[in-house]
Amino acid sequence: MTTTTIDPIQTEYWQAVVSKDIRFDGVFVYAVRSTGVFCRPHCPSRLPRQENVEFFTSTMSAAQAGFRPCLRCTPMDKDSHAALVQRICRFIEENSAEAITLETISEQVGVSAQHLQRIFKRIVGISPRQYQDAVRLRRLKTQLRKGDSVTTAQYEAGYNSSSRLYERAATQLGMTPASYRKGGAGLRIVATTVQTPLGQLLLATTACGLCAVRLGDDAAALQAELQQEFPLAEIQHDELQLKAAIASLVAYLSGRNVALNLPLDIQATAFQRRVWEELQAIPYGETRSYSEIAAAIAQPKAVRAVANACAANPVALVIPCHRVIRGDGSLSGYRWGLERKEALLAQEKNSKN
Repeated sequence: MTTTTIDPIQTEYWQAVVSKDIRFDGVFVYAVRSTGVFCRPHCPSRLPRQENVEFFTSTMSAAQAGFRPCLRCTPMDKDSHAALVQRICRFIEENSAEAITLETISEQVGVSAQHLQRIFKRIVGISPRQYQDAVRLRRLKTQLRKGDSVTTAQYEAGYNSSSRLYERAATQLGMTPASYRKGGAGLRIVATTVQTPLGQLLLATTACGLCAVRLGDDAAALQAELQQEFPLAEIQHDELQLKAAIASLVAYLSGRNVALNLPLDIQATAFQRRVWEELQAIPYGETRSYSEIAAAIAQPKAVRAVANACAANPVALVIPCHRVIRGDGSLSGYRWGLERKEALLAQEKNSKN
């Protein structure tokens, strides 16, 4: 018997959409896969089918996933350049199968290429080129989920060569397009859980690298979460094959300054990759604020988006999101528990001294 876990937050958000509850404006936006548009919770447009809806905690993260802002509820209208960005998003989406240059977009909207790039990155958080990549990836996923062949999906999404498609797949799908089409079927994952000073540690790897590193109190619960994430993958539990990675992580959790340069096989948007690379650059024993990370990636207003990227980190410790704190020095949320975050930071500080 299969048990389906219902996310209470997702349920609450959907009910807010159904009732067009304006109180949730600013809490989340919802995107509709069938139209490629994202909206405010109280958008007056027709109610979409629930299975076509994705929720995002910021307009930036929705745009980075390849969705464009709705013209009816204008979720980005607090910015004077929102209308321009909407035009650019629509143009990119309508022409994503072509190689669109910045100059082409500039001619289309009547704004200099340099000014256009600056405005777009400030509002959306990524460049027009990265947005086009996100649109193509979203279309590829849609075609593959529909059951199209990889070749058909490739050209429908605008990838002109299979080499370019598979080059992108390594970082954006986290698996080959053929495996994604099958819901992860055929993907082989080796996983294990070990006891550490901070509780249970789950590690999981594909042939390319670690796809999950998680901390928790219950090994069975961690393993169940992994199975839910990769429902059709073949998951083999084998501690021996992960011996080297386990040794590095356990040594780190025991208070030793270990360079966790482990290969990764994880899905990420362009923005998430930039944030995660910046997190990996934070020296052992030091911290950065969310605003400092945002400034370091040249997106000083993207503090909330940086926090979302930290929360989405699938590989604890290897990407050290625990080293990011509030501007006043206090600790904020941590996916694997605030007590663990506090313990990790204290341990790093003491070991460094």
